[in-house]
Amino acid sequence: MSAAPTTREGEHASHLVAKRLKLLSQDDAIVLMRTDCHVCKSEGLSARARVLLTAGDRRVIATLYQVENDWLTVDEAGLSEAAWKRLAVADGEHIAVSHAPPLDSLADVRRRMYGGRLDQRAFRSIIGDIAGGRYVDIHLATFIAACSAFPLDLDEITSLTRAMVEVGERLSWPSAMVVDKHCVGGLPGNRTTPIVVAIVASLGLLMPKTSSRAITSPSGTADTMETLAPVDLDLAAMRRVVEAEGGCIAWGGAVRLSPADDVLIRIERALDIDTEGQLIASVLSKKIAAGASHVVLDLPVGLTAKIRTREAARDLSAHLTAVAEAFGLKTRFVLSDGAQPVGRGIGPALEAKDVLAVLVGAADAPTDLRERALAIAGAVLELSGTAPDGQGYELARAALDDGRAWAKFQAICEAQGGMRTPPSAPLTRPWAAARSGILTNINNRKISRLAKLAGAPDDPAAGIVLHVRLGDGVVAGAPLVTVHAQAPGQLAYALAYAAANPDIFEIEA
Repeated sequence: MSAAPTTREGEHASHLVAKRLKLLSQDDAIVLMRTDCHVCKSEGLSARARVLLTAGDRRVIATLYQVENDWLTVDEAGLSEAAWKRLAVADGEHIAVSHAPPLDSLADVRRRMYGGRLDQRAFRSIIGDIAGGRYVDIHLATFIAACSAFPLDLDEITSLTRAMVEVGERLSWPSAMVVDKHCVGGLPGNRTTPIVVAIVASLGLLMPKTSSRAITSPSGTADTMETLAPVDLDLAAMRRVVEAEGGCIAWGGAVRLSPADDVLIRIERALDIDTEGQLIASVLSKKIAAGASHVVLDLPVGLTAKIRTREAARDLSAHLTAVAEAFGLKTRFVLSDGAQPVGRGIGPALEAKDVLAVLVGAADAPTDLRERALAIAGAVLELSGTAPDGQGYELARAALDDGRAWAKFQAICEAQGGMRTPPSAPLTRPWAAARSGILTNINNRKISRLAKLAGAPDDPAAGIVLHVRLGDGVVAGAPLVTVHAQAPGQLAYALAYAAANPDIFEIEA
């Protein structure tokens, strides 16, 4: 057992023995202590107090919960996984515990709540505390609400974006031309990224793509790609892959790009708040941190997509352009159809199978996924100057049809650690139409919910396969979707949800 740690001059701290609880709390650092332990008594600590944990030169702000069970002794501090990993301690090692220091940045949050504008200094202070794990969920929710009650102006969005870039890693590349693409989301199955990267890299452009995992959706790009190749690449591995193949498709969390954004997104989704200013800062901070110089943004528009009208999409694109220009980032926008899911599969492996079908040119490949990927790849080629305006689509199509994109995709997968075969779920069950008629509407949000209840993305093979598209004629008793699940309970749960929500598909006689 290690010696008790020393504390900084002027700090009063008590010491406890670290115990790993394997308690999963996402990003929240949590510490459990006995109500009768000497630290709680001497420090006057009560449940839900914010405490500072110190191990050597590593420090973490955690939320205290108290217990009276004998499985935790009076001289032990039980740590959640988030706290354990940040402190990098071993079982039995001593840690110092004291009151958390005050958060001066909360004064800026309160000022924003009462209508004050924030400058660069304020955003740096707030985002620094968020990235440092010093804000609990109530602080985060207050900050998000304060920036939502009245919109951030362009100066504030720019300052927020810069602060989010500064607190994380920032990648640089040997080429002055580094391309990227991003979809603002809200459309299930819209898994164009692997196809676009393969096309663009096959034509000689540099596209080091970092992507996210799902937070509340059935799959993120990183989840889908992980069924095809490793995505947990550190910076050295990313550089090696990109130097060899001109592109990669990696999980952004492994290289800590704009880390405050991942924390804020979790709270925004829980509150169902997604304001324009925070969306712009979220998107652009990660592109800037990834070293991009030219970015194409896909804005799906639909009644159950994130962007509801073309007017809203135009306004968003204008504001994105204004902030991007402050960082020297060149942008182009693709306003796409967000009325229904893309492709057939919704869920990591099922979406990966659609991607492969498009890349290999299978006869039954989803046409809509292929066409979206070609439109975005064409826009990237035109924005970068690789193709003249109006000719990017044809250049992208040629690279896809003649096999160059498929060869490049295989090479990228091998460079990332080896290509994999997407798994298949052991249980499948169709869900049939209750009536005949014409399919007039598909609810994107409820379709996503159905795939998640089946087990996606935690079970990579889980999700749903769509059998119908808008405008199709539907016959009563014919399958609308097939649910794929790993366990009988999840299959039953998903089918029960479908039965209870007949408005997932609207069929008119």
